[in-house]
Amino acid sequence: MSKKRKGIIPTPTGNGKEFFIREKYEYNEKQQDILSCSLKNKNLKCVLIDGIFGSAKSYLSVLIGLKLLKEGRTSKIVFVRNPVESSSTSKLGALPGTAEEKMAPYNEILNQKLNEFLTKSDIEALKKQNKIECIPLGFCRGLNWENCFVLVDESASLTFDDIILLMSRCAEHTKIFFIGDSINQNDIGSKSGFRKMFELLSDKDAKDNGVYTFELQSESDIVRSGFVRYIMKKTGKIKF
Repeated sequence: MSKKRKGIIPTPTGNGKEFFIREKYEYNEKQQDILSCSLKNKNLKCVLIDGIFGSAKSYLSVLIGLKLLKEGRTSKIVFVRNPVESSSTSKLGALPGTAEEKMAPYNEILNQKLNEFLTKSDIEALKKQNKIECIPLGFCRGLNWENCFVLVDESASLTFDDIILLMSRCAEHTKIFFIGDSINQNDIGSKSGFRKMFELLSDKDAKDNGVYTFELQSESDIVRSGFVRYIMKKTGKIKF
């Protein structure tokens, strides 16, 4: 067994090979709450994180998925994204290639986070073992996710019915995470159902049924850079 190093967690894969998760420790109180609740609460089934730019919502969610995979508490990580472009003025239109090639730009956020945590060879090994899978929203109807960690990125670009569809795919022992930014959501406008679902599930009854909501919308939640904190503060996007 390899010796543990600070900030690195040894992780056995299905073929016996050991890989490591590189992890940051500088979390604020709310980010620590998300990690603790997601990893220690055995009743947890669903998490919704409404976080502003740079608040580590993607980082935390991918980290949680990898830890659950490492501990054998989930069989795979499923990454779901609605292929909606984030600009209203510079649309690329239809992209050529296979479904996987078309989704590559939208899946890049997951690849970036995986590269922060794992080596290239470990990422390739996990994908080869089908432990990491990317699916566009339009291909999710009729699926059945059992014992999976499902991460739904850019959830503010989903309608209320889209979110219900994804929740209804979850069978036993599956945890589904919705991460989005209701403050800066401008992709589908008033059609977005993310904040409506967030508020609907922010009560004790939801918690009793394994559903938890978290907000990362204040200045201290922005960890990407001081520049992002300044811009969000200067433009009035963050809470004080």
